[in-house]
Amino acid sequence: MTRLKAASESASAATQYLELDDRKIAYRVVGVGKPLVLFNRFRGVLDTWDPQFIDSLAGHGFQVFTFDYSGLGLSSGDKSYNPPALVKDARQLILGLGLENVAIGGWSLGGIVAQIYLAMFGAEVSHVVLLGTTPPGTLVKPAEQLFYDTAAKPGVDLEQFTTIFFEPADEASRAASRRSLDRIGLRSEDRSPDVDAEWAISQIGHTPRNPAFPSDDVLQALKHTTVPILHLGGDHDIIFPVENWYALNGALPTLHVITYPRAGHGPHHQYPLAAAAQIAAFVQATPLI
Repeated sequence: MTRLKAASESASAATQYLELDDRKIAYRVVGVGKPLVLFNRFRGVLDTWDPQFIDSLAGHGFQVFTFDYSGLGLSSGDKSYNPPALVKDARQLILGLGLENVAIGGWSLGGIVAQIYLAMFGAEVSHVVLLGTTPPGTLVKPAEQLFYDTAAKPGVDLEQFTTIFFEPADEASRAASRRSLDRIGLRSEDRSPDVDAEWAISQIGHTPRNPAFPSDDVLQALKHTTVPILHLGGDHDIIFPVENWYALNGALPTLHVITYPRAGHGPHHQYPLAAAAQIAAFVQATPLI
């Protein structure tokens, strides 16, 4: 049974800091139970996760850790979107907090980081949860230019949020977008600053690439891992189409794929309760092979 609460723990969780020799990493913890460390998306910070999704995970018995990458949000140090640098942040946080038997999850860019982490440190990871991300290698369906044009705009407004993370053509999805953005705005103090849009888009370019994630080493790791992997995606993701995961059907021995209808790049924000419940069921039902 879940332990869902009327008030949002996530929206009021204290910001803590892991002090390292050259920088500090800002993080928050919600819940008790199995550790689940979530890696953030492009332009994501501590306060861009939907509190209802985080709280729901905690309600299913996870101790959920979110954090800001170095130099972004409330973390200090040099900022970078180079995936190995982001893996280093995640690795130092997990080791620094002494987490064991840990599940990791990553949204979008964070999903790429999670796959690299699995390839490098898979023996220390129990499960991998991927949210609206891309597999390595050549894609059967590349991104839409609409993502790059929209993601390059500074700030965050409802129309931009809906275009990127939801399905603008669907009335129910648009309504879910409004609710999610309202929940994200619940926290009034100690908010993590937004990532500069101009800097961020300069790191990934202004047009789609194929492959988006060129790493044969990681693809081979996914093909031979015994760690259970779950991908949650929307049926119309304008940056990382879910079709690219289905194209790998039969090639990845531990991959589970769930696709949400009339949804975009943030399916866990449109369906936060369902996503949390399905992640919990996946972790509970899939021990290491």
